[in-house]
Amino acid sequence: MKERLLTDKEYKVYASAIDCIEALLCAAEKAHTQIPVIVGIDGRCGSGKTYFAKLLEKYFSCNVVHMDDFYLPMDRRAADWAAVSGGNIDFERLLSEVLLPLKKGRQTFYRPYSCREGKYKEARELQKESLIVVEGSYCGHPLLAGQYDLRLFFTCSGEEQAKRLKAREGNRYENFAKRWIPLEETYFARYAVENKSSLTVNTDGLF
Repeated sequence: MKERLLTDKEYKVYASAIDCIEALLCAAEKAHTQIPVIVGIDGRCGSGKTYFAKLLEKYFSCNVVHMDDFYLPMDRRAADWAAVSGGNIDFERLLSEVLLPLKKGRQTFYRPYSCREGKYKEARELQKESLIVVEGSYCGHPLLAGQYDLRLFFTCSGEEQAKRLKAREGNRYENFAKRWIPLEETYFARYAVENKSSLTVNTDGLF
């Protein structure tokens, strides 16, 4: 057992997910494969996807890829992009630059896109690791779903979500709640994202 890097409360919430990841890594090691285990973490905003991904970086030796780095620049989005689930995401680039090369055991580079700066940043090389974590909304989209060995869905109650997002977004919360949450919920319902996930993690009361 690794040195405990999680609090008792965290371990209680995350134990099932960590056990699943450990089982997959153990199977991959026994098979002597050069292909990494790929885990996708989708779920509601404010449910703790990014927080858990950061914990996994400490608990395991792994690479974390953020969906935020694969936003489409505004000039490449369709006119009706908000009506399309994931219309703001460059799924093709995530597949061609990250997921498909990983599946072939190849060296992987990608350029994160910064919405704030409106440009692509310096290329990032993914170090050779046995575990890759892709976290963020829309990573469970059907265009990507078949690439994962494990699909996690993070959730929390509406009340908990509102509390966390108000603390995180400040005076941007109202716009966030009116725009981004409905878009996410439409996506979850349209593609039955939670039902098609391997495991649901409820983080109520954790933070």
